Amino acid sequence: MKNRIFIYYCFYLFAFYLSSCTDAPKESSLNTEEEKIVLKPAPEFNADSSYLFIQKQVDFGARTPNSIPHQKCAEYLAKTLEKYGFETEIQKFDAKRYDGLVLKSSNIIGSFNPKAAKRILLAAHWDARAFNDKEQKDTTKYKAIDGANDGGSGVGILLEIARVLKNTDKKLDIGVDIIFFDSEDQGQPEGSKNGKQDTWCLGSQYWAKNKHKADYNAYYGILLDMVGAKNAKFFKEGTSLKYAGDLTEKFWKVANKAGFQKYFIQKNSPAITDDHSYVNEIAKIPMLDIIQFDENNQESFFAPYHHTSDDNMKIIDKETLKAVGQSLLQFLYQEEKNL
Repeated sequence: MKNRIFIYYCFYLFAFYLSSCTDAPKESSLNTEEEKIVLKPAPEFNADSSYLFIQKQVDFGARTPNSIPHQKCAEYLAKTLEKYGFETEIQKFDAKRYDGLVLKSSNIIGSFNPKAAKRILLAAHWDARAFNDKEQKDTTKYKAIDGANDGGSGVGILLEIARVLKNTDKKLDIGVDIIFFDSEDQGQPEGSKNGKQDTWCLGSQYWAKNKHKADYNAYYGILLDMVGAKNAKFFKEGTSLKYAGDLTEKFWKVANKAGFQKYFIQKNSPAITDDHSYVNEIAKIPMLDIIQFDENNQESFFAPYHHTSDDNMKIIDKETLKAVGQSLLQFLYQEEKNL
């Protein structure tokens, strides 16, 4: 996930966030609307399996574009989706980095129940950042990070979702599309002068302008980014509220009803630029972003291991993976008949 979070709505949404803090329910309680929700039967999400999917990505090495680990991981992701019954394709494209370097990039796309008219889009980015620029100020010593949480965790959860959809007796009648966006995390280094627009999220920008199917559409989308760290908190993010407000509110209510109010906090957070920004603005598909928010870091709102070498398997927590993965599965089954 990128470092630049305040783009167009900074001051307005930050004020909105501050005011919402005092009005939000306590983390341990359900509000009246949540209490009325009747959870529908949904399959179990296996956090151990999800953890192993993250470990597998990290084991390839730094998943930075133009590298062998990046190429091997792309092949692994596509083959894994195929194994779980997804109709899979690799959308190759050249992305130009902020400094002009051409990044050989691949969006990995899988479709479950490809003939179903009603479709849901699930997404995460799979590349790892090429710079540990939040800990290393000497640009000659930059090195790529593992990206276990920032990239790997969202992919790991979605691979487990794919495995569950393949093997469960509780079959969905809708179609589910999983997209692993590439070159999301290759934006300008920390502290760069003369900041450029749109240097992040290059894969989602490309896909939004060049959908894998010309007439593709989905009822809604859900993006996962930095969703695996211990004690992570997820607030309702500003861009999600702007473009997919009802969807966001519904998801948080279902997650709280399912018992994960410790993670899905009933507060709002400032808008960020992430892959969902371009899916919302260009592809015109309402998409929410589930992304870790650190309210104690008033400078960037990201956890201290963000874009550092500490973003490794040591910070990945199975309870967090369970909270996000089970909430997502529950929401898919909860909303299936409402489409």
